Amino acid sequence: MTKPETTLRDVTLRDGLQLTGKQLSSERKVAVVRELLRLGVPSIEVGSLARADLVPSMANTLEVIEELTPDERARCWVWVATPRHVQRAVQAGAVNFQYCLSASDNHNKANIGRSTEDSLAAMPQAVEHAHAAGGRIQLCIATAFTCPFDGFVPEQRVLDIAADPRTSGAADIVVCDTLGQAVPTQVSNLITRIVQHTPPRRIVYHGHDTWGLGVANSLAAAAAGAGEVDGALGGLGGCPFAPGASGNAATEDLLFALRPDWLTPDTFARIVELSGELLDELGEPNRSRAAQGARSSATAFPWALAHEKEACR
Repeated sequence: MTKPETTLRDVTLRDGLQLTGKQLSSERKVAVVRELLRLGVPSIEVGSLARADLVPSMANTLEVIEELTPDERARCWVWVATPRHVQRAVQAGAVNFQYCLSASDNHNKANIGRSTEDSLAAMPQAVEHAHAAGGRIQLCIATAFTCPFDGFVPEQRVLDIAADPRTSGAADIVVCDTLGQAVPTQVSNLITRIVQHTPPRRIVYHGHDTWGLGVANSLAAAAAGAGEVDGALGGLGGCPFAPGASGNAATEDLLFALRPDWLTPDTFARIVELSGELLDELGEPNRSRAAQGARSSATAFPWALAHEKEACR
């Protein structure tokens, strides 16, 4: 039997914007969502309900959700951490929710302001609100490998959270290398154990590229059974409450590696161009190696932007 294709979710507008100095208007965010969906990106994380005074770039998330059409919202996700977050997002029209907690108690307190146990205890109510709205909810486990405060996180800690009955209403499990310190063997081992020892759900891998292994870890996750991986345009991203966290695996790099059926050289070129435009607007560097490669002078390679220019002469 052929293994299903591993899909990509773009998280530029949530994780990607958390540490940027400049902010994007709701109109600009909606335009980015629509362009990525038009190009074929299967799903997008459009923002979070984090406190605006702590993460100003997320202040207009509800406005973005309200401006999207129902069909667009069906392919978009919003980060939440409390049942009240889910309620507020539902009122704006959201139907897909990523309920986040940390495997590390100290990071959960820094990120969400409560213990991991408190977040777990509140999850059934969050699930109830999501399901009442006809929506889907994910269990997102941050610091699944290492914590900026406590260091190494045991695999069993993650497995216990994934198997906790209070998380049973989640359709997916998002496994996060928040600091980008994991290596492919760690990722493969953890994903494999989650597949083998927890209730059957789709697994999403969210990896950062701090130590240069964002793509390698994502491919290891896919090989071990993850059905989706997260990426951000140009490798944007980072967690304001996790010292040492840097950008996500780049969307361009993941797409170039995964080669989903919908991706063509022309589509890839437009994604690279969109990423460049957005990063210039934000005043952020482009960390995508594939974007750099696409701008090379290797005109004989169909994935290079120069190939199109040469063909037009």
